[in-house]
Amino acid sequence: MTNIASPATKLRGDEPAAYSPQGLADRRELAFVAVERTRMPMVVTDPRQPNNPIVLANRAFLDLTGFSAEEVIGQNCRFMQGPETDPAAIGEIRAGLAEGREVTVELVNYRKDGSSFWNQLFISPVHDDDGQLLYFFASQLDVTRRRAATAMELEEQRLLREVDHRAKNALALVQGIVRLSRADDAAAYAHAVQGRVDALARAHSLLAEQGWRPVSLDRVIQGEVEPFGARRAELTGPPTSIAALHVQPLALLLHEMMANAAQHGALSDPGGQIAIDWHDEGDIHIRWSETGGPAPSTERRPGFGSSMMAAIARRQLNGRMTFDWAAEGLRSELVFPQHRTHRA
Repeated sequence: MTNIASPATKLRGDEPAAYSPQGLADRRELAFVAVERTRMPMVVTDPRQPNNPIVLANRAFLDLTGFSAEEVIGQNCRFMQGPETDPAAIGEIRAGLAEGREVTVELVNYRKDGSSFWNQLFISPVHDDDGQLLYFFASQLDVTRRRAATAMELEEQRLLREVDHRAKNALALVQGIVRLSRADDAAAYAHAVQGRVDALARAHSLLAEQGWRPVSLDRVIQGEVEPFGARRAELTGPPTSIAALHVQPLALLLHEMMANAAQHGALSDPGGQIAIDWHDEGDIHIRWSETGGPAPSTERRPGFGSSMMAAIARRQLNGRMTFDWAAEGLRSELVFPQHRTHRA
């Protein structure tokens, strides 16, 4: 390579040596060597030619992408785009090139073998002394590992928030169980608590099976009806799913209704029946009707148990639960909003 300091004696006056014809040539040669030998992948494109083709690609770029120089020289850089390349990122690049300005963007690009990587792309225009656009200089940086680490950190934060939310929800339900569980002796108390804990366990198993995604309302209801005798309950309603957050409090309320029916209501009489129907009107409506059992006694009319169930419906489901102790049997309705739910 020519010694860039050698032409200094040929200059006129105090003109810098680097800006003489020989100095400019030496600078171009030095720039070429620097681009070629740097470990940063780089290309130079010529916007004065049709399709803004690549006119220079260094060894680091060829190593990153797996292409040969013959395969990339004369091509537009879009050959690195693929199915997962964000159209918005492509639009940002096109706008920057059209306006002749710098662009910094991260997007998915593809190697010759079809494998993808996250590319942190920096594009800078190169102008001559008169301000005319000559080239675009583009550097690439594989940031796949950094993106993966960031995504993992965000997912961990999301999971921690989800675990915290589930834990708080479970504690609130346990508090509800404690408040609901009242009995005159230890054995009756233990039996009542065990039944309610079993209801939560069934709901938890169902959620785990579904991956903590929305669950079929029919399955939740059946899970709490079956321990008390499914043949004496008529279930009617369209295919509907409810949010995972709603499954456990709903299971607890359904268990409580079934247990009350078995002890005091329709299921305490061999001829008694229960009808449960549901529909979606923006809110989920679940109606409960008992027939064929003993008429509700004065002691079973609005009191502690119904008040606590209404409180759970309000606090855990953001809904409401009403009770009507008619002579033919209990009528109840539970309504809660359809947010974070969808049709099955």
